[in-house]
Parts: sequence; C-alpha cells; structure tokens
Amino acid sequence: MSLAGSRYAAGVEYDGSQFHGWQYQCGQSSVQEVVESALSYVADHSVRVIAAGRTDAGVHGIGQVIHFDSAQSRPLRGWLRGTNTRLPTGVTLSWVHPVDVKFHARYSAIARSYRYVLCNRTVPPTYLSRLVTWDHRTFNLTRMQSAARTLLGRHDFSAYRAASCQAHSPVRELRRLDVQQLDGWIWFDLLADGFLQRMVRNIVGVLLAIGAGEKEVDWAESVLQSRDRTRGGITAPAAGLYLVNAIYPDTYTGIRRMNPCRFW
Repeated sequence: MSLAGSRYAAGVEYDGSQFHGWQYQCGQSSVQEVVESALSYVADHSVRVIAAGRTDAGVHGIGQVIHFDSAQSRPLRGWLRGTNTRLPTGVTLSWVHPVDVKFHARYSAIARSYRYVLCNRTVPPTYLSRLVTWDHRTFNLTRMQSAARTLLGRHDFSAYRAASCQAHSPVRELRRLDVQQLDGWIWFDLLADGFLQRMVRNIVGVLLAIGAGEKEVDWAESVLQSRDRTRGGITAPAAGLYLVNAIYPDTYTGIRRMNPCRFW
C-alpha cells in the first residue's frame, strides 16, 4: 500500500528493438522488467511500475510515462541518476517528479500520441534499420492525407485492431492523423483518447497501400465501416512506431511532454 507523498511519476525513453515489448513476460526481455529492477535497486525494496501504454515488441518510446510508489526518501536527482546507472543501454529515465497518490499513469491519461517514421528511398537504411521502417515504393502524399481525414473522429475501430486485442470497447476518438513528407522521409502523427492493440500500425498499413496506388482513397473508410479486421491491409512493421506522449489533465503538474523534432 502506498503512503501519502510516496508516489512518483517518471518518463522513460527506450529503443524497443531490444525487447519483447513493454510489459513483463516470463522468460522474455521487457522494458518494464529492466526499469523495475533499476528502481528497486535505488529504492532498496521491490518496486512495481504502471505505464501509460503497453507497447508491442519492437515499438519504441520517447515519452512513456510511469508511476511507482516508494516510502524511501531520495532526492529526485538521486532517483534519476541512480536508476540510469542501473539501466542497460537503450533505456533511459528522462525525468522524475512527485505526484499525488491519486495519479495513475494509465487511467489518469486523457490522450496519447504516437509517431510512425518511414524511410522512403530505393535502398534500405543502415544504422537506422531497427529504428525506422523502410519502403522503396513511391507514395502519393495527397492520397494518404485525404484517406487519413476519413478516419478522424469517434468510431468503432474494430477493423483496425489486432485480432488478439482484449480492450472492452473498440470505440476510440482519433483527434489527429497528420501525414507529412520531406527528403525521403514520411511520418504519421496520431493523437487519440486511447489506442487499441496495433491500431496505429494497421492504420499506417492501410494508408501506405492507398499512397502506393494499390487501393482507392475511400478504402480506409470502407475498412473502418466494415468493423472487420480481415478487410484491412498489412500491419506496418513495429520498427517505425514511437510512443511520443501520454497527456494528463493540467491538475497534474510536473508531467513533461516530449517535443520530437521535425520528423523524428
């Protein structure tokens, strides 16, 4: 049981290519496992964390938010530096802030944002191969933007979620879906009140098929209205997906929002 004043929120950045997802899995490496291990060392007792989003294997995070409880008295700098010295390369605690005991990293969030990054050139990237998705096809930006607009709003996204998704309701409000292109890069920015399992990657897969001219612009809306996952396209690879931000009411001060650069 947590004590008053002993709950902390923290930001986590990670290279998801090294892990089998965020959530702890027996016998598999997970981001949650290494973060809990590092925090437990600093706290000198077992620490369990709750995350804003449970990303799949290979998906990255630059703005993951967690909360944890500890009765140990540590300066914030001690939590931050001490934990980072125990984390493996590719995982970083970016900030720590005390929060009210009522704060919950998952359930207090009112929105989340993701970015999908595509390297679009004739040859695959080298040092970025695990951090972006590569596709050599020629894409029409206007077609993808037009299709994206048909998905905005509150809808049943059954056709865009994984068959294994266990969410009680498939209804989500997609508030932003921007598609931009610059110098061999295409990126997709999405903001919603919540996301279903593989929802972003399935949306990107459909938009890419439309952009490549393999499907008509109205296909994205047709898939949506079908509420049938088998009507959708190929799921885009995990490597290009980033959890950018978990967004909370202004009453929770100290929760930082990440500002990714122009296309990253």
